[in-house]
Amino acid sequence: MTEQQHSSGTDETPGPDGPDAEAAATEGTGTGGSGDAAAANGGAGESGEPEPDPFAYPHEWEADVVLSDGGTVHMRPIVPSDADRVVALHSRLSERTRYMRYFGAYPRIPARDLRRFTTVDHRSRVAFIALLGDDAVAVGRYEGLDSESAEVAFVVDDAHQGRGLGSILLEHLAAAARESGLRRFVAEVLAENSAMVRVFRDAGYQVSRSFEEGVVHLEFDIDPTEDSLEVARAREQAAEARSVHNLLHPRSVAVIGASTDPTKIGYAVLTNLLGADFSGPVFPVNAEHASVRGVRAYKSVLDIPDPVDLAVVAVPADQVEAVLDGALAKGVKTLVIVSAGFAEAGPHGLHSELQLVGEARAHGMRVVGPNALGVLNTDRRVRLNATLAPQLPKPGRTGFFCQSGSLGTAILADAGSRGLGLSTFVSAGNRADVSGNDLLQYWETDPNTDVVLLYLESFGNPRKFARLARRLARTKPIVVVKSGRHAVRPQLAATSTDIDEASVQALFEQAGVVRVDSLAQLFDTALVFAHQPLPAGARVGIVGNSSAIGLLAADTARANGLELGIEAVDIGPQASPEEFAAAVGDALDSPHVDALVAVFAPPVATPGTRYARALRETVQARDAVDKPIVSTFLAVEGVPAELATLGDHGQPVVGSIPSYPSPERAVNALARVIRYAEWRARPQGAVVRPEGLHPERAQGLVREALPADVRHAADDGHPVSGHPAGRRSGDRDVRLADAELVRLLECYGIDVVPFRVVSSEDEAAAVAAELGYAVTLKAYDDTLRGRPDLAGVRLDLASDHAVRTSYRDLSEASGMAEIYVQRMAPKGISCVIGLQDDPSFGTLVSFGLSGVVSTLLGDRAFRAVPLTDVDAATLVREPRTAPLLTGYRGDEPADLDALQDLMLRVAALGEDNPEVRSLMLDPVLASPEGAFVTNARIVLGSPPSRPDTGPRRLRQLNAPAG
Repeated sequence: MTEQQHSSGTDETPGPDGPDAEAAATEGTGTGGSGDAAAANGGAGESGEPEPDPFAYPHEWEADVVLSDGGTVHMRPIVPSDADRVVALHSRLSERTRYMRYFGAYPRIPARDLRRFTTVDHRSRVAFIALLGDDAVAVGRYEGLDSESAEVAFVVDDAHQGRGLGSILLEHLAAAARESGLRRFVAEVLAENSAMVRVFRDAGYQVSRSFEEGVVHLEFDIDPTEDSLEVARAREQAAEARSVHNLLHPRSVAVIGASTDPTKIGYAVLTNLLGADFSGPVFPVNAEHASVRGVRAYKSVLDIPDPVDLAVVAVPADQVEAVLDGALAKGVKTLVIVSAGFAEAGPHGLHSELQLVGEARAHGMRVVGPNALGVLNTDRRVRLNATLAPQLPKPGRTGFFCQSGSLGTAILADAGSRGLGLSTFVSAGNRADVSGNDLLQYWETDPNTDVVLLYLESFGNPRKFARLARRLARTKPIVVVKSGRHAVRPQLAATSTDIDEASVQALFEQAGVVRVDSLAQLFDTALVFAHQPLPAGARVGIVGNSSAIGLLAADTARANGLELGIEAVDIGPQASPEEFAAAVGDALDSPHVDALVAVFAPPVATPGTRYARALRETVQARDAVDKPIVSTFLAVEGVPAELATLGDHGQPVVGSIPSYPSPERAVNALARVIRYAEWRARPQGAVVRPEGLHPERAQGLVREALPADVRHAADDGHPVSGHPAGRRSGDRDVRLADAELVRLLECYGIDVVPFRVVSSEDEAAAVAAELGYAVTLKAYDDTLRGRPDLAGVRLDLASDHAVRTSYRDLSEASGMAEIYVQRMAPKGISCVIGLQDDPSFGTLVSFGLSGVVSTLLGDRAFRAVPLTDVDAATLVREPRTAPLLTGYRGDEPADLDALQDLMLRVAALGEDNPEVRSLMLDPVLASPEGAFVTNARIVLGSPPSRPDTGPRRLRQLNAPAG
């Protein structure tokens, strides 16, 4: 049986056949006996018709989803007008599917039940309908049983069983149920329907089972677990990878708009497909010619007699909609639109782009583009060049995703000239649908790709990118050029998220992504990854025939934090190739060398080819060399023939030695590879939840602090400004008062050094005595208190007189009677720990040292939550000023463990409470005695809606992607 033959529940008793019955079809829940009770739960009146509570239609639940075979469907909450679709679905179900779902033949459903199935309240009674085009292919629903549990059931069209619809419906139903406050699902399944039992069991939930009279009763909590999240992510990866596989491994290709005019893009695409000797049939589509480039042409894609897997669209933008209609009718799986004139052309083009991608997804199709250069696959079993680039790169083991169509041709030419072979290449143009994230999913399991290169102008879903990149980078290096550091181009705004540069940098560093500043640096680095092993350490050897070039290499190595494992070896300008090879061999054999830089400056009338061959042969003579080697043969760039180890098809493979025209470029590329190897060798760490956390109590405090209209309001990102002691409920954001702040921090074991607010000189003196000397007095006003000259702070006050004098000074300076009195913390290094919410990226924890210089230099480290223990340890040590914490110039080191523990607690607070928009602990005094929080600030707001935090779905099309 399949996942669609789900039977569950007790609320849909088949009604009698007869004049009142309609030939109905739905998936309802139930097997006979308790329909009345379920109907009552749904609010049915005496007439039997449902009267659900009037909750608004949840547009945010709509989603395009990728199925296990790479196709797509559109899923949304059911509405009464879906009745005809439900009837049609039921009419297509086999007898066995109906029996498994309804525990009986159930050929028809009465009109009353049909209305009930399609009229829901989106709260206690929820149903999702999966649509392929205008046809319903699956329905999943739950019916509330009590305040915490609901009964769940599904049915899927026989023709679409085995595509993963059941598991996706379960994810979306569980998310909707949790949003409504439910915690548990129950289901009733026929004992013989083992496939349905597996759907629930394999979802990663802890399912309890009982058996009675041939029926299995299943029950499970729907809160996400580590297992359920892992299952969902694995299924997501497999489905999205399959959708890209369909794109890059077509069995046939149609070129719609194939032209006889050499100046047209339709001519170029067809020419390149034929020139690459694509392994399958190519079908030109041209309404005016019987053949194009000697290949029979067809007036329409519908006239092609054979199936079409991939269609490349090269017609004017105003004709693409009609082309899409024909491709959908033909059953084309994937569309590559090289046509321009969409989002990049303005609002009208953007509207057309969103419409066509939405229509394609709804009919099961993925889209590359518009405004794309195209796609290619160098696999000799495929030989696909569906791009505007005339030359197919040599086969290699590097995958490349390029967001820019205009740069694509130059990128491919540059890769070819350097001897960098590619496995696959996708230039997505406007990236309206298929994105870099889809390619990351594909390359993770692609056996033909070892290195991943990305040229990105913006992010569609940065949070998902971080998750995918971090997982992929553990096995395959990712090198990225990220342009657009300051703003997203207007034409990309609808499919992009503009995020802070600090967030981008944190994303890359945490994920192990190698970020470079230019395409030249990208290829420099890729050549090492593609042809050389990863080093075991950061000790570099330098061998050459020029002391000047060797010195440049050594200086660059030191500037990159690399260690010279041995003294640079200068064999002199008159040395023979054999002497050069011997020196290289000695360096490789040294236990103090992890990587080698070989430099050669040709003396007059001495060609470098013999020295290059000697270098290559020396390396090849050593079995399993595990030390990367880069070289500088001046004016030689890439992998020349003399340095290449050739594969079966004549292309450079692993073991080839890249050459760079300058020693600086060679060493810089090697340094990036070494840093990546160090990241990969570090333990991944574990997400740590420190002891003594009370998230339930914290949530209660948050709910109490946030007015109801703010808790449920849309997140509009308005900043708060105002008095440090109060909150302003009229704002979208709410700043916690001191007492609220202290209680919330205490829920996570974060103690603020004791303080009180006083409003008179006598009260200040009394509180100081109560807290115990020494104390500090601080201005109540944020601005004065935070001045770098400490004008608003009086430290280390050890007497009644000092307190009174300081109170008068601060009160006069601030113009306020209120003053903070706080017990002095042990002296230490002032640090700042922050938590900030990025609506698209998620929550970031930051760490740095306090002070104007650190602020001006931006000397702050960032990591995304959840934090691992390794993340916390890295945060403390990453700022350039961090050596001040470890015993600089003989000072006693601060307690770094206490700082790390504090950051883990801050991260847990942010992860558990999405309403926390920002948190700042400033300063935290780090000393040998511990880490002491002396000042804090927390701002709450409505919890943001973030991508990649719920059930599986493709990026939304109706708003800037996030």
